[in-house]
Amino acid sequence: MTVYTGHLRKMQVHYENSSQPVEYFLNLSDADGHISEDNKNISLNALLGKSLSIHFKQEIHCIACGRKTNKSFNQGHCYPCLMRLAACDKCIMSPEKCHFEEGTCREPQWGQDNCMSTHYVYLANSSGLKVGITRANQLPTRWIDQGAIQALAIYKVSQRYYSGLVEVLYKEQVSDRTQWQRMLKGQVETIDLLTYQKQLDEQFCEPIREMSHRLPEGAIETIDNDSMTEILYPVMEYPTKIKSFNLDKQAILEGTLMGIKGQYLLFDSGVINIRKFSGYHIDFIVTEVS
Repeated sequence: MTVYTGHLRKMQVHYENSSQPVEYFLNLSDADGHISEDNKNISLNALLGKSLSIHFKQEIHCIACGRKTNKSFNQGHCYPCLMRLAACDKCIMSPEKCHFEEGTCREPQWGQDNCMSTHYVYLANSSGLKVGITRANQLPTRWIDQGAIQALAIYKVSQRYYSGLVEVLYKEQVSDRTQWQRMLKGQVETIDLLTYQKQLDEQFCEPIREMSHRLPEGAIETIDNDSMTEILYPVMEYPTKIKSFNLDKQAILEGTLMGIKGQYLLFDSGVINIRKFSGYHIDFIVTEVS
């Protein structure tokens, strides 16, 4: 039996190519966010088929400031950080509501570094066709975190606010949501994203052109694709029914690891969204089975 102890963090991923499953790694930090060598890059793919358990030790520390908190907000933040950080502001979920130019950004330097930079608008297939946006340095990680099996970037934009404007336009025809239960059941049929891109280009070419005229030169660039990214996940068996574990209600969960997709561990006994419980202090126990 091997026991790892620390605070949960979002699983890290490595994508090589479409013929190899995504590699997943678990990192467990101390309360201040430091990760020791023993708790760093624990290979989760290697644990498929093994008996695992997660024991919540009834302690949560904010992933931003490290303070102890009784309740976690926005995937691992304490309430003061929720209200203070730009990364937790409403415009992160709704980039078209960006207020950087109004001079009211919570953290102007953070906004400059993270929002006033190249972003992509993309189409993906997680539980069906969806539209989304992400920073340039988050591809293909963003797609993997959403459990997409296919994806392609369709616009390159010069800042986050502009990507939000394009996304709002596309949401007239395409959802920006993932049906996570369907995604986890593996009941997602492949679709031709290249054809959808062409159809949507034709439908929205005039509104996009008008939008581009109102924005600085080069703010929105159309991407010509001749292929799409395809993603394979390390899953031995998908669940037929979804039982979602909640560490706030069930401090101990046990089961055989059957797969990993998105930010979920898929056990034969249920599923858990690791990112949702960022900052939770746990024992991660691997039972060696001969």
